Amino acid sequence: MGKVISKELVTREQIQEMCRRVGREISRDYQGKDLILIAVLKGAVVFLSDLMREIDVPLTIDFMSVSSYSGTKSSGVVKIIKDIDQDIAGKDVLIVEDVVDTGLTLRHLKKLLATRGPASIRLCTAFDKPDCRVVDVDVDYIGMSIPNEFVVGYGLDYKQLYRQLPYVAVLADDGKD
Repeated sequence: MGKVISKELVTREQIQEMCRRVGREISRDYQGKDLILIAVLKGAVVFLSDLMREIDVPLTIDFMSVSSYSGTKSSGVVKIIKDIDQDIAGKDVLIVEDVVDTGLTLRHLKKLLATRGPASIRLCTAFDKPDCRVVDVDVDYIGMSIPNEFVVGYGLDYKQLYRQLPYVAVLADDGKD
């Protein structure tokens, strides 16, 4: 395969506490609002599943599938593969992402969804890599900041593998590629 787990970066327990904390913040901020969580597939589905169980306000969910990666590198081009199914006009939208690195995907999605008349659009990510930004994007809810390393697990993948890991690990080259 050419890639191996070199170290565990974020434990299952740290992830659980992160979800509880972010869920409390979202619950506090969205009291009395018409909240819709929009997960960016495929990576954010694991975070969305844990996060929404920690939110104590009524909500609906929807999904978008976008592509901006080729292997371990961002292409810089965001393509919409699957759009949301719900009308978001007048609703409070929270885009849920697995990891924010360059900021290009979230900036693109926020601009696109803003054209559909939501009451508000905010951004949430499980993991943030602020050292990787190439565009300014304000993320409203950050689970935790992580270093600029290629990570897998907890929904994050390498060639569709490793998503099922209950922790986040650094992926390293074993020299066999």
